[in-house]
Amino acid sequence: MSRPTRTATVAELKVLGHPLRWRILRLCLDQALTNQQVAHRLELSPATTLRHVRALVKAGFLEAEQVRTGARGALERPYRATGRTRGLVALDLDAAELVQQMDLALLSAHRAELAQAGPDAGRDIARGVLRLTEGSQAELRQRLGALLAEFESRDEPDGEPLSYLWSLAVRP
Repeated sequence: MSRPTRTATVAELKVLGHPLRWRILRLCLDQALTNQQVAHRLELSPATTLRHVRALVKAGFLEAEQVRTGARGALERPYRATGRTRGLVALDLDAAELVQQMDLALLSAHRAELAQAGPDAGRDIARGVLRLTEGSQAELRQRLGALLAEFESRDEPDGEPLSYLWSLAVRP
């Protein structure tokens, strides 16, 4: 089983080049949240998060749901991640700087999630060095992609939400 992929556009790379946007998408993946709720969870001002939410909506990565009545009777609009980042591959060599910016935004967002989880949060982390031919690299990507796709397809509603980051980089 392999994961379906699609190549990111330059416009998508620009939108996904900020770590806060990745964190917003992660928060809105399992439940629809209002801008106020996102701002509270990220400990940011609502104006700051609204700018990022609007960019994500415009690019189709977040979708506004029906307006609802909040706890205090005010109308509020929740947003939910569309899942369009799943299988997104940044391959545009003409936009190498944007690809790297998106990669670094992903790393920064993941780091922030680790920090926010606190010192008592359970973690599994590993770092190593491999020396592989292009063929072995392709095999590694395919096998890990298939394994991740298998676990993503399980969709266990009672499961604990986990964040993972898979990265393979050439050593300088």
